[in-house]
Amino acid sequence: GSAYSSKVFRVTFLTLAASLTVPLLGATVLLDCPIDPQPISLKEPPLLTGVLEPNNKLQKAERLWENQLVGPESIVNIGDVLFTGTADGKILKIEDGEIQTIARIGHGPCGTREDEPTCGRPLGIRVGPNNTLFVADAYYGLYEVNPGTGEMKMLVSTKTLIEGQKLSFLNDLTVTRDGRKIYFTDSSSKWQRRDYLFLLMEGTDDGRHLLEYDTVTKEVKVLMVGLRFPNGVQLSPAEDFVLVQETTMARIRRYYVSGLMKGGADMFVENMPGLPDNIRLSSSGGYWVAMAAIRPNPGFSMLDFLSEKPWIKRMIFKLLSQETVTKFLPKHSLVVELSETGSYRRSFHDPTGVTVAYVSVAHEHDGYLYLGSYRSPFISRLNLQHV
Repeated sequence: GSAYSSKVFRVTFLTLAASLTVPLLGATVLLDCPIDPQPISLKEPPLLTGVLEPNNKLQKAERLWENQLVGPESIVNIGDVLFTGTADGKILKIEDGEIQTIARIGHGPCGTREDEPTCGRPLGIRVGPNNTLFVADAYYGLYEVNPGTGEMKMLVSTKTLIEGQKLSFLNDLTVTRDGRKIYFTDSSSKWQRRDYLFLLMEGTDDGRHLLEYDTVTKEVKVLMVGLRFPNGVQLSPAEDFVLVQETTMARIRRYYVSGLMKGGADMFVENMPGLPDNIRLSSSGGYWVAMAAIRPNPGFSMLDFLSEKPWIKRMIFKLLSQETVTKFLPKHSLVVELSETGSYRRSFHDPTGVTVAYVSVAHEHDGYLYLGSYRSPFISRLNLQHV
């Protein structure tokens, strides 16, 4: 009885497995792979203990303006008025709870992967002196936007060759207090924003890291090259260095823009518990870092597992779309606060990723932490007095 049926089951199972595996192997050999992944060696992720211990603090955040905006990547405020750029290419102003479109760099239609380059994708957004907005659009370039009139001025076009290369994926920017200099990142010279997962999984170091735009001379200088997915940037409070998130490598680099070390660079934080997206100042003199994905330890870190195995990455991307692969990434949301020297001060988690998902930025304003997202249709707000 049972021995026979288990044998039948085994034979059936093996036959089935074989009949699926053979064409699958054939397909994976023949199919093109869109990426050419490089092996990356990451250290074992830090243990989530002490200040990094998982908690439910992000679950106390409230969702605001749900389904009225999509993918509010970066958030700034002028007084109590908030500004953000969204996945439909718009720059929005939120005043007294009312959402208003003030500017669009690209044009419709929007919504599909194919539309993104013409629709535009405003990512980094900052307030300069005289309350002007500086915006980095991933596809179009660096702009100055008048928040009152919505009037736009292009500062750097992605079509302009900078040291012989176009800008492919403008990401974030940070501005000196006097508004003279803008430091910004170009995440890749090969991939566009819509292919950020390819960029992450390929692991290549073709990011032109950090560039500097001088608003007076109108010159663009390349300050640093060879980073793996340079992402968020933040000037230090003393404006002597710029911090740059190197997403693929789960670390933060520091580039000195003034003082004795000017032109030099070093490591600010290595081997982080997740992949850092954007970085902003905290009221304590440190920095808020939003993690695009987590590297669980204890636990299984998919990203670490794949990092040394380019052949598995090849197989995955031969068979699955970026959208499908995204669904397998852990939903655990994490925001950490760093001290001015880069040690961990505290961490806020949502292990379910339900209240706050795909966090891209943590912007502190008036006792609240506003959490932007590169995908979610809302902004979350956390009362810092209550956590």
